[in-house]
Amino acid sequence: MATISQETVTSVPFFNYQKAFADQEEAFVEIFRDVLNRGAFIMQKDLVEFEERLANYLGVKHAIGVANATDALILAWRAAGLPQGAEVIFPSHTMVASPASVVTAGGVPVPVDMGDDGLIDADCVAAAITDKTWGIMPVQLNGRTANMDRIVDMAEKHNLTIIEDSAQGLGSKYKGQFAGTFGKAGVFSFYPAKILGCMGDGGAVITNDDEIARIIKLYRDHGRNHDGDVELWGLNSRLDNLQAALLDVQFKDYQSIIDKRRSVAAQYQKGLGDLAEVTLPPAPDAHPDHYDTYQNYEIQADKRDELKTFLRANGIGTLIQWGGKAVHQFPHLNFNVSLPRTEKFFDRCIMLPMNITLSDAEVSYVIGKIRAFYGR
Repeated sequence: MATISQETVTSVPFFNYQKAFADQEEAFVEIFRDVLNRGAFIMQKDLVEFEERLANYLGVKHAIGVANATDALILAWRAAGLPQGAEVIFPSHTMVASPASVVTAGGVPVPVDMGDDGLIDADCVAAAITDKTWGIMPVQLNGRTANMDRIVDMAEKHNLTIIEDSAQGLGSKYKGQFAGTFGKAGVFSFYPAKILGCMGDGGAVITNDDEIARIIKLYRDHGRNHDGDVELWGLNSRLDNLQAALLDVQFKDYQSIIDKRRSVAAQYQKGLGDLAEVTLPPAPDAHPDHYDTYQNYEIQADKRDELKTFLRANGIGTLIQWGGKAVHQFPHLNFNVSLPRTEKFFDRCIMLPMNITLSDAEVSYVIGKIRAFYGR
């Protein structure tokens, strides 16, 4: 690991949007010119090509570009036939968009606790199943896929539908199987800070179910079919053609993006792994069943708030995700549950810079300042 002085690096933003654009400016500007010169704005060949590339990468029959991952979840629940008032189990360690999709589709979200890796706990899922349970929504957070074996077994045993919120999981695998491919459908987000990000909002639904794919394609375009006939009440939730083109050019080199993030994670592991005051996410290749892509690098830290203040004073951007609260901790949502592991996690969690614009020097600077805070 490089040894970097204070004079060499003085600040590390949490995400450097300007550099992310500058590094690919020529390619992005060329795409912009090409799409605009063709007047190809809505549902043109660029979207079709990106959807095909995404489906081929994941080994699924259908990939459907939509306006954002929240819409993707809503459309997936509706297309799967979620009944009014039916319960869907989800981990409270997630963004509010996850359970909001269930509510919007007419269901009732039921929060459960997380396991040691920060993802949905299968024992808690089993304990939450009732005769009202219709679905399970695993959330594949931070570029890691949950231990899906038991969840899939429970779904099959109780005839439950799995829709995966894999918004942060593109490229992540469990036992060689991609996030998003374990249930009836999975969704991805292309928000700018995602591993594969566009220049605004964007998302996709993937599925091997022909009928679900057909219904989602209707929903995203006002309920219209290829002939222009309206078959159902739909929405306007199409992935813009320009955004699809921008995503497609980045996707061609997607493995190198993942490799860079795994390299940064390995640096953090080497530089911080001996600190008793912090708990790191699993290291790359720590377990043969998991292939993590590190959408985020979320640690747990003693004196978390003081650490955040110290890092900010030293020019390092960090993030405490979702306002520092799990979904069940927002009082206006009226969840009356105690989820101790999730609550303890949110007392200590903080995200460090993790993206492909980071240099080795910048990662070393972050490591050095964290070590300095804890007196190392």
